[in-house]
Amino acid sequence: MRQRSNILKLRERLKSFHKKANVGVLGILNVTPDSFFDGGISFSVEKAIAKGLALKNEGAEIIDLGGQSSRPGASSVGAKEEWSRIEPVLQGILERDPSALLSIDTYRSEVAYKAIHAGASMINDISAGSLDPELLNVVAEADVPYILMHMRGRPDNMQNNPEYEDVVGEVSDFFLQKTEELSRLGIKDVILDPGFGFGKSTADNYALLANLMAFTELGLPLLVGTSRKSMICKALNVAPSEALNGTTATHAWALERGASLLRCHDVKEARQVVELHRHLCTSKMNQK
Repeated sequence: MRQRSNILKLRERLKSFHKKANVGVLGILNVTPDSFFDGGISFSVEKAIAKGLALKNEGAEIIDLGGQSSRPGASSVGAKEEWSRIEPVLQGILERDPSALLSIDTYRSEVAYKAIHAGASMINDISAGSLDPELLNVVAEADVPYILMHMRGRPDNMQNNPEYEDVVGEVSDFFLQKTEELSRLGIKDVILDPGFGFGKSTADNYALLANLMAFTELGLPLLVGTSRKSMICKALNVAPSEALNGTTATHAWALERGASLLRCHDVKEARQVVELHRHLCTSKMNQK
């Protein structure tokens, strides 16, 4: 397995992120033609490598690389095609900058296995192991950090009238059950992601955002991914290309409610939110 030192470095980073006013940023790098916001922009290998390195230079501690769109209604491309998109970009980034920390956005065990052995440091799984249970064994054996996300259904049907009696309580129960399962499997480093936009209505998404503190009770880093999503676009009646301001607002609210990591398209702007939040937290502590 390549880049084992990067996995250890990421593990230390995750520990530091779970401290007040110390927030990490994951830069989104989609190498797909059909992602909801940036589909096709970084689809060529050289453009994708350049974009990944630019995200790191703008302040992303982690580059989240994905080769399968998970937008609502997205169809599956298969593991072979997904890996063919990811592999040259992953290798190209690490060849140009061996210190880069890469997360792989996949729910397939085959892709996760190949990516980890090619130098990836973390797996970001939208399905929590439900679409390919072997993925959890791959993560446990490789001993890499794992992003556990809540999703109702799967990308092709998740937005077909999702309903909850208590979305916050149901997501909390899901996290409790799944983290116990991951612990039994030997997965040590878990990041929680409530799954904004994945099988939720706009009202559900804002209920989750308003009650983020409920998910910090497990004592694990909390990732928030609201960047340019429909929860912003529908509320403001704007296109994803016009949703940066709304994204910034949701980032600020998420940090106030305990988020440890922001997953976003616009790294520079997210880092500015993080820096302002740090000043706010410092001011609060100085007045105690």
